[in-house]
Amino acid sequence: MRSDPASVKIVISGGFGVGKTTLIGSISEIPPVHTEEVMTEASEGVDPAPVEGKTTTTVAFDFGRLTLDENFQLFLFGTPGQGRFWFMWDDVCRGALGALVLADVNRITDAFPVIDYFERETDMPFAVAVNWWNGEETHELDEIRQALALPNRVPLFPVDARDKYSVNIALQELMEYAIRSVS
Repeated sequence: MRSDPASVKIVISGGFGVGKTTLIGSISEIPPVHTEEVMTEASEGVDPAPVEGKTTTTVAFDFGRLTLDENFQLFLFGTPGQGRFWFMWDDVCRGALGALVLADVNRITDAFPVIDYFERETDMPFAVAVNWWNGEETHELDEIRQALALPNRVPLFPVDARDKYSVNIALQELMEYAIRSVS
């Protein structure tokens, strides 16, 4: 008798426009579930300029699935990036093994409240992935770690949210760290 594969929930988090929806879309084996809506006046104060052409925002969560083998699947849940939707984060994070926090070096301060949430509000292991939108590293990872005041125990690595291979490596890094952390 065949049983259903085991599943693990992973959270993809970060500030507005950092690439959470893109990351899930690049790796999901199913058409991802998106709750993207057109930005309205309620988004006043949120600057879409750093993300050229951005006119939508996630209002609940994104969802994707990645089967690693016939017995194991990752369920990827992306949090909304705008602060007005952060009240949902506790629910999105409930039951997750770990979180991948995306950071953009062009807007590094947007990562502070996200990292703070995972350090202070959860006991969930998390790693930080710097999303290199332009395909090249513009800062040394040690400089970024220092700017984020990120403890050495928290993994920090580059990712290109558009690239399936890069995302796969980032998820592997996170999974290895999370499993070590809960063991």
